[in-house]
Amino acid sequence: MSTSQSVPTYPGLVQDLADRGLLDARWRQVFEAVPRCRFVPAVVWRQLSDRCEPVVGRDAWLALVNSDEPVVTQLDDGVEGGPGVATSSNSMPSMVARMLALLRVEDGQRVLEIGTGTGHVAALLCERLGEELVHSVELDPVVAGQAAEALARAGYRPYLRVGDGEQPWPSLGLVDRLIATCALRHVPYALLRQVRPGGILVAPLAREFWSGALVQLHVQDDGTASGPFCGGATYMPMRSHRAPDLHPVHGKGRARAAGLDPARVLDLGFALYAGARLPGVRLIHQTVPEGAQVWVTRENGAAATAATGEQVWQYGPGLVWEEIEQVWWEYETVGRPDAEQFGLTVTDRAQQVWLRDPSAVIRPSRR
Repeated sequence: MSTSQSVPTYPGLVQDLADRGLLDARWRQVFEAVPRCRFVPAVVWRQLSDRCEPVVGRDAWLALVNSDEPVVTQLDDGVEGGPGVATSSNSMPSMVARMLALLRVEDGQRVLEIGTGTGHVAALLCERLGEELVHSVELDPVVAGQAAEALARAGYRPYLRVGDGEQPWPSLGLVDRLIATCALRHVPYALLRQVRPGGILVAPLAREFWSGALVQLHVQDDGTASGPFCGGATYMPMRSHRAPDLHPVHGKGRARAAGLDPARVLDLGFALYAGARLPGVRLIHQTVPEGAQVWVTRENGAAATAATGEQVWQYGPGLVWEEIEQVWWEYETVGRPDAEQFGLTVTDRAQQVWLRDPSAVIRPSRR
């Protein structure tokens, strides 16, 4: 199957994005001019909750490409015989639209993209700004080569580079906008320094306590940057920012009565607050019919597991679930703020989450 010829575009999806308020008139024209299908290879997978499922047949391929779903385009960094973990994708169109809106590009501005992937976002930026203003870097040389071919077939030739997106682009100079299409554990300060004062950086962050949130940072004259979180966003992590899901667990389990419903812990507003109050505590979860089940660990071997309506089990030193419950009551006392009331400030020394105002930094708890 050829993905570059005789493939229907997705006007219905573009219309849906516009109806949802995700595309203004200018971006709608761009999305209509740059069909997603031109940047999706023939061999792809659908991301399910517990695995990646191969997409078989033209009709299934078209249905996925023309949907508001991510399309997995690589497993296990391209290594054969791996566990089948998604490592590259074409992002869901609604997320792309959200991020490009937050980028607030204007005519004549230079943009740097971290994570070329399939080349679709770079093509959208080329259509909006002109290819001479678009720069994109990709670590994986195979992925980068495929993106360059797709971009050329579509008629776009932005500046492309194979390399580590965490490091500055040599001789590039300052750009007006920077967008990362891979999740970061932190915002590399060296990258921030590639954005001019007054510029904007948009990136999905994934910390230990929460799986993903968009942040829009405004670069200041003093080299710092600050700005709001703008809702959830789950992206594959930058390779150098990958981390194990959980720490090793020590000690025998100790049961106690059910307390805080773990489903509440998954609220992004609380997760942002708790992540700042409890640095180093990692959390993963799964949805269960009754609600949610979560596992939390700390580097010292402390751990807990909790499921809706069931006993809590704790392991190792301390009582990490009690700490989470205490932070929940703190969160309630400050009004249970939603994620959009939180923000991030990045300096050359620290990355601090704040609530409602950059001066109201959330400090780690003492334990």
